[in-house]
This record gives sequence, structure tokens and C-alpha cells, in this order.
Amino acid sequence: MREILPTLSEWYTARVPFGLATVVAVSRSAPRDPGAAMAVGPGDEAVGSVSGGCVEGAVFELAQEVVETGEARLETFGYSDEDAFAVGLTCGGEITLLVRPVTQETDPGFAAVAESVAAGRPVTVATVTDGPARIGATLAVWPDEVSGTLGSTGLDVAVTADARGELAQGATGLRHYGPHGERREDAVTVFLHSFAPPPRLLVFGAIDYAAAVARIGSFLGYRVTVCDARPVFATPKRFPDAVEVIVDWPHRYLQGTDTDERTVICVLTHDPKFDVPLLEEALRRPAAYIGAMGSRRTHDDRMKRLLDAGLTETELSRLRSPVGLDLGARTPEEVAVSVAAEVVALRWGGTGTPLTATGGAIHPST
Repeated sequence: MREILPTLSEWYTARVPFGLATVVAVSRSAPRDPGAAMAVGPGDEAVGSVSGGCVEGAVFELAQEVVETGEARLETFGYSDEDAFAVGLTCGGEITLLVRPVTQETDPGFAAVAESVAAGRPVTVATVTDGPARIGATLAVWPDEVSGTLGSTGLDVAVTADARGELAQGATGLRHYGPHGERREDAVTVFLHSFAPPPRLLVFGAIDYAAAVARIGSFLGYRVTVCDARPVFATPKRFPDAVEVIVDWPHRYLQGTDTDERTVICVLTHDPKFDVPLLEEALRRPAAYIGAMGSRRTHDDRMKRLLDAGLTETELSRLRSPVGLDLGARTPEEVAVSVAAEVVALRWGGTGTPLTATGGAIHPST
């Protein structure tokens, strides 16, 4: 959804109705996660994807229909053994889509949501997908305000509380309520789509490997910062894919920077005077991934220095060093791929084993 929002905002501002299809539930080996979106606008222009190509043709027609009728629809697509040529997912999974018309009249809060997402301000959009409430009704929930209604004050109150909880976790999914927000009932189904700010990727060391890591980090959706104490190397021109380039001592910059459980920290300086104080700070704060570049000899020396600095074995166990998976990488770009692969594997519990040597679901439930 983030990728297509600029186009949707243009259509919305121009008062052009468009059909918006959003994945609200998946099962088995579905190709896209909840929140993936596709829209059809003026001149039958289509943007986004909900299945990687399997059902986009059918969704295109559905989006046109909901614009014409003004009525939202909930549709499920799966694989049909009886008719292999029927519209469905050849991967064997199943996806459920909410397809709804979007105009300034039907969704007056859309512009504010789009602006918040673009500015990195957290917001959750709650949309009714099933039940006695109006399908397609939306409620936008920020940490300190709300906009819109799902049709019932009690439902709005209950969903607002849950939406803020989901937003704090960056979570997206379905919730069930009674007609007036009653707990432990399932008359009304609501899709909570959280737009938390992008996770951060902090890259320390303004070297060619850092430029490659910054590029792939930006591609993966991270907000990238490159930091180095040497102003001659830490320049925006050398790092066009970084959101920001900071000239400062790495440990000092990190001390004044917020991190959370989604933050990725890559230490590429491989110089003890930078590495040790930086890692001493990094390993004692929240982060999803902390990796450091260097040879095995550099790693052994660094570990000894960190032990001498007072870090515990538990704290040191968080360090991924030497950084990256064993891909046989040589060039900066290849090394960046190996680092990104390790970050993704750690995030989702992957093993790094070739899929040809594994069994079971390719996309396990999370």
C-alpha cells in the first residue's frame, strides 16, 4: 500500500473515484501478506498487486464493478483442483480481498491517512469487512486522534483501543466484535491495517560496502542512516540511497538516537577505535539485528575487547559477526545481499537453507 499511495492521493485529490482491493486474510502459501493492495483508477490504470499475477485480472474487473455500483465486496480466491484454469492461486494458497470504492464522499479521511504515511506518522486504518455494519466503512486511528466511523459508537470505541494496540506493534490483521463493539463476539469483522513508521537501518562506516548496504536497505523499505566520523567520506553524494548522512563519532550518534525491536544496526568500520565503543552501546539497547564486518581474526580481537569493556556473554550473543550469510560474496553488492539475507532470515525465522533441500510450506504462518 505504501508504494501506491502517491498515485492514489493524486486520484483522490482530483476527485476521481477508484477501486481499491486490499488483502485482508491469507492461508497456506499465499503470495502476498495482509495489507498488499491493488487499485484501478482513471483510464483503467492499475497500480499495485495482490497476488503476484495470479488473480489480478479478476481483481481488475471487481475494482471496476465496485466503482460503478458504489458497494464494497469481500472475495476469496483459492486453487481449484476441479478446474485448473479457473481464476485462482496456482501456489495452492488462499487470499481474501476487500474491494471497495474510494471517493472523497465515501472515505473523507483518506487524504489525512496518506499524508501521515508519507510523513512517517503512525496510523491504523480500520475497515469493516463483514457483518451487519456497512462493509467498507473506515475509521482512521492515530495515537492521539481518530477520524471517521464504523457506524456504531461502541464499535468505534472498541476498535480504536485495539487499533492503537496493533499500531504499537506494527501489526495488521482481522479482529471480531459484536454489533456495538462487544468483546468475545464475532458478528462484525474489522481489518486493522497498521502503518507504523518504516524500521530504521543504521549503517556505520562510510565505505563502498556501506553504500551497497544502504541501497538494499532502502529497497527493503528501511529508513536508512549512514554515520561516519570522517566528513570527507560521509557525504550525501556518496550515499544517495540514504535518508540521512551523519558526520559524528558512531557511538556518540547512537547514544542520542532512538532504536526499537525493528532497528537494524550494521557496523562496517572494522576499526577498534570505532567498533568497540559503538558495539558496547549497541549491544545494550533494543535492536532486531546487530552485525559487524571483519575477518575472523578481527572478530576474535573485537570480542576480547568487548569482554574487557564489561559486556556479558548474553549481550555478546546478540552480535552477528562476521556479518552476513555464507553466500561466497565478493563484491560490495554481493556482500550487501548476504547481509540483507541474514536480516530477513533472522526476522522471519529462516534457516538460510536452499528451498530445494527443505520441505513444508514456503511461507509458514506467522
